[in-house]
Amino acid sequence: MMEIDRDQIALLVYLSIWGIALIGYFLIARVQGLGQSLRQLILWGLIIVGVAAGYGLWQDIAQQNRVSVVTDGTVALRADRNGHFHLTLGVNGVPVDFLIDTGASDLVLSRQDALRAGVDLDQLNFLGQAMTANGMVRSARVTLEEVVLSAGDMTIRDQNVTASVTDGDLNISLAGMTYLRRFARISIEGDRLILER
Repeated sequence: MMEIDRDQIALLVYLSIWGIALIGYFLIARVQGLGQSLRQLILWGLIIVGVAAGYGLWQDIAQQNRVSVVTDGTVALRADRNGHFHLTLGVNGVPVDFLIDTGASDLVLSRQDALRAGVDLDQLNFLGQAMTANGMVRSARVTLEEVVLSAGDMTIRDQNVTASVTDGDLNISLAGMTYLRRFARISIEGDRLILER
């Protein structure tokens, strides 16, 4: 039996929406009592709904297909349209989106992500400093109880992970070298980043 993946399901849903929109327009166009202006208004409404649905599905597909399992213990990340690699990790049981940054020495959490992961910011001592694209920012060391990478049926779980919380304006958390060094191999092959345990 052939298995249908998420791409095929999303494409099927998208094509179904467009099919329903077109059939709906043709049915409405055949009704004699509706004026030309009303038919055109309905057509534009159906087009807008179709485009919005397509855009939403495209965003879902792009998010879902960033990470794939190559083999057991090996994960491939696909670059976004800007050439960056993103990864969602479970931090203390909370999903956090990370930008892979080989130039960052630590796993760095934004203040918002740290709060969501249960870090008490009032108890932190922002004694460290880090150079960012926006200049020097203060940082505090934390130990995260658990960081989990889940892809498909594979789960990579790390306990007691050292990280930093930044006091600056960071709009996305960074997966730097303290986390990446936990992998046996890191390689970039075209638009894919391969992480192997």
